[in-house]
Amino acid sequence: MATKHEMILRFIEGLPVGDKISVRRIAREMEVSEGTAYRAIKEAENRKLVNTIERVGTIRIEQKKKENIERLTFAEVVNIVDGQVLGGRNGLHKTLTKFVIGAMQMEDMLRYTDPGSLLIVGNRLKVHNNGLRAGAAVLITGGFEASEEVKRLADEVELPVISTSYDTFTVATMINRAIYDQLIEKEILLVEDIVVPVDVTATLDVQDHVSDFHASNRTTSHGAFPVTTKNGRLAGIVTAKDVIGMDGSVPIERVMTPRPISANMKMSVASAAHRMIWEGIDLMPVVSSGEILRGVISRQDVLKAIQVAQRQPHQGETIEDLVRSQMEDSRDGESSFTFTVTPRMTNSLGSLSHGALTIMLSESADHLLKKRKRGESVVENMTVYFMKHVQLGSEIRVEPELLDTSRHFVKMDFTVYSGESIVGKAMMMFQVFER
Repeated sequence: MATKHEMILRFIEGLPVGDKISVRRIAREMEVSEGTAYRAIKEAENRKLVNTIERVGTIRIEQKKKENIERLTFAEVVNIVDGQVLGGRNGLHKTLTKFVIGAMQMEDMLRYTDPGSLLIVGNRLKVHNNGLRAGAAVLITGGFEASEEVKRLADEVELPVISTSYDTFTVATMINRAIYDQLIEKEILLVEDIVVPVDVTATLDVQDHVSDFHASNRTTSHGAFPVTTKNGRLAGIVTAKDVIGMDGSVPIERVMTPRPISANMKMSVASAAHRMIWEGIDLMPVVSSGEILRGVISRQDVLKAIQVAQRQPHQGETIEDLVRSQMEDSRDGESSFTFTVTPRMTNSLGSLSHGALTIMLSESADHLLKKRKRGESVVENMTVYFMKHVQLGSEIRVEPELLDTSRHFVKMDFTVYSGESIVGKAMMMFQVFER
């Protein structure tokens, strides 16, 4: 049976896009406490089912597909620019296809303005009116107001008119940054991207016996199975090791590992990989908030996903991508790597930032481990000594040295040079993720 929390989430998911909701409404319609309703609405916000806007409230928005995540809803724009909605609240759930800066004559501007656009403009009242009639929402910069006629038109065509105190350049920069951040977010692999759904996952029931494990093993060749209750809730996991030497009549419930380590759909694949390595497990169940089994991920699936992701071209560049783009392998057969310090890799004093240096170290280690055929790795801990400041434009040389290796761990020492001077030393330990 579903929990109250799950029932509320399903109720919210079933609401029409653009519908306004509140804690009080949910509590009344679902006959739950306001505390339970509040927690469910917050969970819905995390899942991007709803968006909360100051002075407007919480509205049901479109749940964007991952491939379209670079599109923002008008509700999200309001939050980004600390805006005030002057009219057209019923259109806040809609997504914008592009934004147009109103820096031209009105006739020229409207040639670029398509339905679904966001027209960013100052106190040009006629432009507000014509933009709405062209099917675009309007964002008024500089803290200016809209006329009553424009507000009525916005309500009529269900396109928001938003006012913000920021200037046009700042607003465009903020929206562009938000789209850029979502491009980066789109590239982060989540468990939901690689999960094997429950309807094609072999499972066992808590009422089954060891003989049922062997039967499923012969059919599927799998060495581990999630164990569920009648209502689909995860009860445990059972592996081939658990049933060795056991009589076929022994209940699965007696040999399974109860309350196993599990993941959720929004967990990153990197986090799941780290947990699987650390705990030494090959199969991880994926559950919903009510511990309902949604599927499984395997060690092989995770490793393959990480390897594929590393080969993909990135659209939203992170600081890690920037450091990686500056990296050059030595050509003299030695294990050393060089980097050039660019402005975005420095701190406020113009010196190489500590964060950029630690990325240089981990990237150098990753390349060295791949050269030695050690597979994927994750940093377990590091100790870094910064000896001298490194200025903008300097060339950095990182020389890693393997100190100790085992099946699951690697210890490595680093010396960092700028020219002929040692500017840093480090010691790092890695977990190695092999097949």
